[in-house]
Amino acid sequence: MAIEGHTPVLVGVGFASQRVAEPGGGLDVRELMAEAAAGAGADSGAPRVLAEVGRILSPRGTWDLVAPGAFVAQRIGASSAHSVRVSLGIPQQALLNDALLAIIHGDVAAALVVGGEARHCEVLARRAGVELTPIDETELEPDEDRPLDRMDELMTPAEREARVVLPIQQYALIENALGHAEGRSLEQHKNEISTLYEGFSKVAAKNPRAAFPEVRSAAFLRTPGTGNRPIAFPYNKWHVTQMNVDQAVAMLFTSVDKARAAGIDEDRWLYPHVSLWSSAACSLAIRKDMHRWPSMRVLGQAAADHLGEPLASVPHAELYSCFPVAVRVQQRELDLPLDGVPTVTGGMAFAGGPLNSYVLHANAEMAVHLREHRGDRGVVGAVSGLLTKPGLSVWSTEPPSDAPLIDDLAAPARASTDVVESVTGYEGDATIATYTVEYTGMDPTKVDVIADTPDGKRCVAVSEDDALAAQGTQESLIGMQIRVHGTTFDA
Repeated sequence: MAIEGHTPVLVGVGFASQRVAEPGGGLDVRELMAEAAAGAGADSGAPRVLAEVGRILSPRGTWDLVAPGAFVAQRIGASSAHSVRVSLGIPQQALLNDALLAIIHGDVAAALVVGGEARHCEVLARRAGVELTPIDETELEPDEDRPLDRMDELMTPAEREARVVLPIQQYALIENALGHAEGRSLEQHKNEISTLYEGFSKVAAKNPRAAFPEVRSAAFLRTPGTGNRPIAFPYNKWHVTQMNVDQAVAMLFTSVDKARAAGIDEDRWLYPHVSLWSSAACSLAIRKDMHRWPSMRVLGQAAADHLGEPLASVPHAELYSCFPVAVRVQQRELDLPLDGVPTVTGGMAFAGGPLNSYVLHANAEMAVHLREHRGDRGVVGAVSGLLTKPGLSVWSTEPPSDAPLIDDLAAPARASTDVVESVTGYEGDATIATYTVEYTGMDPTKVDVIADTPDGKRCVAVSEDDALAAQGTQESLIGMQIRVHGTTFDA
């Protein structure tokens, strides 16, 4: 198939990072993002193309900047660029789709997606009592602010009232639901997730851009202790994304015509074969099968149909890895090998997990990887929220046989997910459907549950019974009969 001139290609990726030891030192997040953008231009071999960027998209992080894109545009000389700051809750995959479609439709000939964090710097300064100089944006035109469309509910009132809303709580609840659904003992389950993450750490140890490039054994990972404190059963520190990092990334896209006109060598080009996401959301408490993610299966099937082969045939994978269960559920919904190590970065616990920009790192690192494995395809799985909104990319140095599949599959994703009703203020008997245990220091002190009522509804409750919490780390509490009193329960 002849390659059309408006076909989008990824022509450059750039990275920036630092590990500051002195409180108050280091670059701020805007400077890191600008450095990554300059790196993407250099990586393309034609840095002058940065001045021709017509759109800059930035996912909001822990920071509250109003003009991150405008700052980057100023630094790279993109005087005509329209900058957009995208709210938390909008998947990073949507930014990639925006850039690709803008090029396909002829709105721009070059686009930049850039994100970053300087969280380590900020935490280091705060702990030392050092006040960082506020970032001055007064001379910059604010970026267009793209807010989240709250069509669906991310969290039910039942979850909010019981205060079971943190990612660590919710993902641990999903993890234990998965282990139970597949008939694993707690020991088997802990061994499985720790073996998976040992493999991730081995990849990170070889990644020059990883924040924590050290091999960590499965035995270390599964055992709570010094340097690996328990957080929410079955997770310890090194099962969890490490977000206190200073990392930025940029992805430079152009049309084929622009790449050729700029003299960008085709050995730099990555073609998108698939770029899918779903804007539909469904809170955990009302999902009938809490260990499943039907929305991701919808994306995976659409991708496989478009490619004409199962995703298991794609030789390279990077699956979003905020917690082990995110990886494990994606493997199952995408029909990928369960014994694989689906990462080229080393994952968010070891490569680093900058808030709301890791998906960009994942795709950029896949580009680097595929340039070394020319002709192969690579798949990147993305997560937004609490296994809420999925994203999926497939890339190759070879052009697709047909136009790339770029879409928001919200309608079929929403239709695929069976739901039940959740209730607040419930008083009565219930059966634990899933649970996790929280800790005070090294001691288990609290149990969070999502439970089924006799009439098939769901409630969310907590218990501060130390003995029950300790029991939940030794044997599964799923299936236990409890008595619920609003947001608390007795066993």
